[in-house]
Amino acid sequence: MLVKEKIKKRKEKREKRKEIRFKTPIFLLLASFLLPLASQAQCAMCRAALQNNENTVQAEAVNDGIVFLMVIPYILVALVGFAVYKLKYAKK
Repeated sequence: MLVKEKIKKRKEKREKRKEIRFKTPIFLLLASFLLPLASQAQCAMCRAALQNNENTVQAEAVNDGIVFLMVIPYILVALVGFAVYKLKYAKK
């Protein structure tokens, strides 16, 4: 009886994984069509602000801001990844 129940649970888990596998590519495809619009608008703003050659201080400030904005998400993702790693291997 227990073996049949385990087999049934495994089949249910496989079916759920198949559903997730099907939905993920569709979501990524839709997201890829929406993201370039926002990124092109931001690039135009930066280019317009830094078009003068006289604004070297402003250009450095914009570059520092870009680096600052880029680092924060990577740190957050690393912290979440580390927490998941700790939770996964703490059980073993």
